[in-house]
Amino acid sequence: MLNIADPLHRWCRGSRPFALATVVDVRGSAPLPTGTSVAVDADGKAVGSISGGCVEGAVYELCRQVLQDQGAPQRAWFSYSDDDAFAVGLTCGGELDVLVQHVDPTAQPHLADALDEVVQGRPAAVAQVVDGPDDLLGSTLSVRGDDRAAYGSVDGGPADRAVADRARALLRAGRTARADLGGAGEECPERLSVLVHVAAARPRMLIFGAVDFAAALSQVGRFLGYRVTVCDARPVFATAARFPHAEEVVIDWPHRYLERTEVDERTAVCVLTHDAKFDIPLLRRALALPVGYVGAMGSRRTHDERLRLLREAGASGEQLARLRSPIGLDLGARTPEETALSITAEIVAHTNQGTGRPLSRITGPIHRPHQPRQPALAG
Repeated sequence: MLNIADPLHRWCRGSRPFALATVVDVRGSAPLPTGTSVAVDADGKAVGSISGGCVEGAVYELCRQVLQDQGAPQRAWFSYSDDDAFAVGLTCGGELDVLVQHVDPTAQPHLADALDEVVQGRPAAVAQVVDGPDDLLGSTLSVRGDDRAAYGSVDGGPADRAVADRARALLRAGRTARADLGGAGEECPERLSVLVHVAAARPRMLIFGAVDFAAALSQVGRFLGYRVTVCDARPVFATAARFPHAEEVVIDWPHRYLERTEVDERTAVCVLTHDAKFDIPLLRRALALPVGYVGAMGSRRTHDERLRLLREAGASGEQLARLRSPIGLDLGARTPEETALSITAEIVAHTNQGTGRPLSRITGPIHRPHQPRQPALAG
């Protein structure tokens, strides 16, 4: 749903009813992830995509029907068509479970407020019941940032608390996901499956070393959706003019800046200085933090010496095992731009638990179910 937050926000603010088709489950090599939506208004205007084109026509007609009937939500299952690649089916071989529901913004005013948070760039989550009792199917509840309150309602009782707690947890993790709740005890008597749509603050990429490689890496990092910071202790190099794609350019000793800035399990730390007086105190600190990725530039000889100095500084074997050095995947990169691609490819592979190998050389599904990576422990 949040892939089309801008138009949905306008429609909700204008009290404009619409049909919302949402991918609530994915199997195999489906082109777009769980949580992706298409919406159609009363004038027949459609926004969004759930399949990259494969089943859009069928989904559009189903939305029009649901909008006209204003009845209960409907389910549709789309899979690969063996007999006719041009029939309604996913020619990529994946399978999609789609929930289509009528949305009246006047009956769910919290949606407009939650979407307003999203379009303003603030964190918010919308939980949508995608399996459960018929009278609860399609109901929504939202939470926002650090606000402990929940808005909207699933059942007006225990389920609201359980759903809100799960939505807050996923919002903190910055991840859209489906969760099964209830069925035992008083926490949530009804068995429910909720899809929690999350818009979180952008993950951070901290680049240390105001070098040419940092300029290219900051551009690719921003393209990938990171909030990029470039930090260097040398003011002559650390200038906004040299790094126009960075959110901020900081003049400070790298380890000192890292000690005072905020990081989380999605943060990528890229050390490009390959100068021991900067690298060792910085990496000693970075490897003790629960960040998602720590990589350092340098030759293999530099890496071996770096490991020796880090051990002398007290880094544990477990911490050193987290260090990606030399940084990046083996792409044969030579230019700063190619090197930036190599580094970000490794970050993407590490984040998504990919192999980094050519898809033509591996078997099995291209798109594997997301398994959340356990945050690293400080030590």
